[in-house]
Amino acid sequence: MARLAVFRSNCHIYAQIFSGCGTQVLVAASTVEADLRKQIANGGSVEAAKAIGKLIADRAKAKGVELVAFDRSGFKYHGRVKALADAAREGGLKF
Repeated sequence: MARLAVFRSNCHIYAQIFSGCGTQVLVAASTVEADLRKQIANGGSVEAAKAIGKLIADRAKAKGVELVAFDRSGFKYHGRVKALADAAREGGLKF
């Protein structure tokens, strides 16, 4: 099963989907991407996390990935991490 890993810093949020064995990154999205930086003023906000969640879900569906395990990387499940997870679920990912 693929794994959706989330990392957040004070200024940005990152999401990656790894293959079942964990050796390949299938899809990635973050607030450091040039086109997203133009749209999102602050990469460390809940709104930015929602945008990344929707974007990672869209990219995953394009690659044929629908079922993932959610890896919050030790961060508490609230705030930006929860916003990203909820947006990814709304985008069609199941976990």
